[in-house]
Amino acid sequence: MSGAAAQTALAEPSERVGRAWTASLSLVNGAIWAGWYGPIQILLALQAAELAPTGTAKESVLAWVTGAGAAVSMVANPLFGALSDRTTSRLGRRTPWIVAGVAGGAVALVLLAGARSVAAMAVGWCGVQLTLNAAFAAVTAALPDRVPPGQRGAVGGWLGAAQILGVVAGTGLATAGGGLAGGYRACAAFAVLGALPYVLLHRDLVLPAGRRPAAGPVAVLRGLWISPRRHPDLAWAWLTRLLINLGNALALLYLLYYLRDVLRRPDPGGVVLVLTALNGVTLLGTVVVGGIWSDRTGRRKPFVLGAGVIMAAATGLLAGWQTWTGALCAAALLGVGFGVFTSVDLALMTEVLPAAADRAKDLGVINIANSLPQVAAPVLAAPLVHHLGGYRVLYAVAAAIGLVGALLVRRIRGVA
Repeated sequence: MSGAAAQTALAEPSERVGRAWTASLSLVNGAIWAGWYGPIQILLALQAAELAPTGTAKESVLAWVTGAGAAVSMVANPLFGALSDRTTSRLGRRTPWIVAGVAGGAVALVLLAGARSVAAMAVGWCGVQLTLNAAFAAVTAALPDRVPPGQRGAVGGWLGAAQILGVVAGTGLATAGGGLAGGYRACAAFAVLGALPYVLLHRDLVLPAGRRPAAGPVAVLRGLWISPRRHPDLAWAWLTRLLINLGNALALLYLLYYLRDVLRRPDPGGVVLVLTALNGVTLLGTVVVGGIWSDRTGRRKPFVLGAGVIMAAATGLLAGWQTWTGALCAAALLGVGFGVFTSVDLALMTEVLPAAADRAKDLGVINIANSLPQVAAPVLAAPLVHHLGGYRVLYAVAAAIGLVGALLVRRIRGVA
């Protein structure tokens, strides 16, 4: 590979990407999210209720399992990102990890379907998180690898649209799968099929061995630390994402139990699908438009701030208006806010990365702000629900945390 090719692999991209590339990357992104959220929205909650030992609350089992998986995710995303940055395969830096991650995730989902104890369930879910995060780290890095800054809001919008469609698809597959085993297998099959167009039809950029960053274990582990003092904009952007995602995670974690135990809705699994679909419709109405609008104005922070405020207001509805109508309004409003946030926040993050050679690793570190809330949410939510006021307090706290996160975006200086 020539020096010019290496420069292309590491340089800031300037050529706009086409619709086919954007569509196929969005599809694999959606497939990964389906592999995560079919279990998160439906299957893990049902499995926790089925496997919880006598005297142990199903909420506690779900919290322990999802927390363990999220802890694995926090390590896997930046670690596999660092390995992706150092990959010099003829297939490119990202494609080998997409293939391995999606295939491994499908196997892990099938094994999870056969879990017959809480421990086996936890191991299976950790395997899903480990493998799908390998693929997700590579998919996320493709954005700054290939997309010029002026197009990132739009492409980020399509990736966000695929994300929510993946959540809806995963929830639908989990519901229509005919039971736990069928639901897990359907999500596994969808993950594999969704990755094929990108892997088969698009050639990845190849990094020559001579341009590879230091690859020793010490260098890789040391590189996982990004100094907030040296890179304050990245630190504030990370904290903004963390708190907004934590508020969202608190709102969604016990949704099935909230619908069943507080609103007394029949068929709570089916009702979760209805709310998820409504959320998806409103999200799709804003996610691409928000990204394109952000590109055209050249600004990111006002969009993130406004989206965070809207999401906090929606979560507040769940605290103050505990009716089926309130849940419908909250789901719709959350979609509006999260749509804008998803597209514009991703574009903002790519504009605070320290170095092109470490894009996947740095984005993996940033993506800890997606995973850490999955660990923190169960720790916070369980005592709030059982000892400190119930679901009303849970959703009030979630709204406050999300609002603080939205306000912190104003501390970023290097992005408009």
